[in-house]
Amino acid sequence: QVQLVESGGGLVQPGGSLRLSCVASENIFNFNIMGWYRQAPGKQRELVATINVGGITNYADSVKGRFTIYRDGAEKTVWLQMNSLSPDDTAVYYCKAQILQRNYWGQGTQATVSS
Repeated sequence: QVQLVESGGGLVQPGGSLRLSCVASENIFNFNIMGWYRQAPGKQRELVATINVGGITNYADSVKGRFTIYRDGAEKTVWLQMNSLSPDDTAVYYCKAQILQRNYWGQGTQATVSS
């Protein structure tokens, strides 16, 4: 069973930065694609950023230029560097990994942007 463990959330002031980590229980290159999603209170879960097995990245328009997704195979980790944060970025952030048609999710990590 694939396990994904997120960490790195917390409370940060507007304009600040956070780096989220997602550690997988197996080789991350086994996955077709990995990504970060978020869910704010009262809203649907939405895509933030993805990276596929070839290293191609994709970002939601709302985070382009501010967030960066990257990975390290040796550490079985995918990170999400979040800069220039605003209160609109407040959400629970989830890591997802996809193998063929199966999706695996982490438990989520809370990021709160507030003064």
